[in-house]
Amino acid sequence: MTINNGSALLSVKHLGKYFILPNGQKNYALNDVSLEIMPGEIFGVVGESGSGKSTLGRCIAGLESRSSGDIFWHDQLLPSRFSRKHFRQYAGNIQMVFQDPYSALNPRMPIAVSLAEPLLLKGQDLSKARQAVAWWLDRVGLDPAMMNRYPQSFSGGQRQRLCIARALIAKPALVICDEAVSALDVSVQAQIINLLADLRTEQGVAMLFIAHNLAVVQHLADRVAVMQAGKIVETGSAVSVLSNPQYSYTCALKAACPRL
Repeated sequence: MTINNGSALLSVKHLGKYFILPNGQKNYALNDVSLEIMPGEIFGVVGESGSGKSTLGRCIAGLESRSSGDIFWHDQLLPSRFSRKHFRQYAGNIQMVFQDPYSALNPRMPIAVSLAEPLLLKGQDLSKARQAVAWWLDRVGLDPAMMNRYPQSFSGGQRQRLCIARALIAKPALVICDEAVSALDVSVQAQIINLLADLRTEQGVAMLFIAHNLAVVQHLADRVAVMQAGKIVETGSAVSVLSNPQYSYTCALKAACPRL
């Protein structure tokens, strides 16, 4: 898919996030992070556990407040942390798919209710929302007749498909995938990765794809940033960075990936 070379969809400028330790010191999860995501682009973020990848995604999604820096949606400055009003305002633009599909869906809600919720919040009537739910269930490879079941009736791979459908049903411009396939077995991982690639092509949605598996990111992403200890240490096209890394940390990540 051709990436729009105009203005960035999302701009992160000098983002910092720290947590106060019991001894009063600051522990930086993010330190001067800057990046841009273009419309329709899949931007990968890789790094070891604790490198700050998930904190970056949560700050962009408004789930974590930032300590410093700015995040712009086009040229509009996003609030440091989203209020209920902000979540409603940006729900149509930014959605998130979390790592654990077992905790991402409310076990007391039928699937139809969970998936329709973003549409109902935007004022769509129930009948049209259920039609959209049926369409998206079919698109992610699930039977629309299952919409009245509860999450407990689905496997892990099926639940992650449901989470993807819920994220995309509101037609966002950006989806943040935070380790969205790492909890799945290899065969299901491949199905979900191919589904995400197809949906990007069909829907034109941009993605921030957070992962520690370099092989997955190289297959899916257009560009990639490598994070270490809260900082971006290398960035560029996914093919160039992951095939010919220039930084020792990236080389170490590549060496630890057996099937890259």
